Amino acid sequence: MGRLHTWLVRRWKLVAMFVLVCTALLGWKAWSDTMDDPVVLRTQVALPGLPSGGEPITAALISDIHVAGPDMPPERLARIVQQINALEPDIIFIAGDLVSEKRTGTHIYTPQEIVAPLGQLHAPLGVVITPGNHDHWFGWDALKAELEAHGISVLQNEAAQIGPLAVGGVDDAYTRRDDLSLVLDQMRELTGGRLIVTHSPDITPQVPAEISLVLAGHTHCGQISLPLIGAPAYMSQYGDRYACGAMVENGRTIIVGAGLGTSLLPIRFGTRAEIWLVELSGV
Repeated sequence: MGRLHTWLVRRWKLVAMFVLVCTALLGWKAWSDTMDDPVVLRTQVALPGLPSGGEPITAALISDIHVAGPDMPPERLARIVQQINALEPDIIFIAGDLVSEKRTGTHIYTPQEIVAPLGQLHAPLGVVITPGNHDHWFGWDALKAELEAHGISVLQNEAAQIGPLAVGGVDDAYTRRDDLSLVLDQMRELTGGRLIVTHSPDITPQVPAEISLVLAGHTHCGQISLPLIGAPAYMSQYGDRYACGAMVENGRTIIVGAGLGTSLLPIRFGTRAEIWLVELSGV
């Protein structure tokens, strides 16, 4: 009986140690996935309307910044801004969701604190943003005023000529504030390479064929993606059709970034924050 008891105690100690080590490894991975610097992903897109053989335009895409404690204080965003500036993009697109008002947040920041680091972004053709669902829920008017005060161009169901690019900014489809038709009407008066930036990728099936690039965020690439199981949800009516990354559909390139911050829970697992660097060239 004594030998059996000793064997069982040793066995349970080994089991407990194994569980402890696995828990520590999972915790380390979650911390690393959540807090590590964004990975930089690069791709090239041929954009009709740009001069053939001309100098390519480098566009940086970020989204879903979700400034809030504990994982995305303004100080961390300021470091990411330095990382983006070091890439020397010609233009920077922000596909919505500057803020998170999640109940699990340890601190909710003011519009001034949220936007101030973004005012340090530098690109020759400027910085362009479209709003996301959390921006509207938090208080879009105050955020918009701060963005404009820092010289950031806001496209909210609007289009603009930005250098050799005709850029359409579509408001958030998740909260049904999008007006793609209005944006397309404005884009008809513009020249150059044509693209759309928006928060949710769900407008993509309605985008006409002459628009050959859509830049979006919102899905977080699932934010928590478990081995074998994958992500529980992508917050898209199309499921995983526009879940993550660069894809080509009917000749159109769609790039959906994983974002920088977190929503609902301040944790990433199996996904990483991303900065997309897209080289746009003529056809």
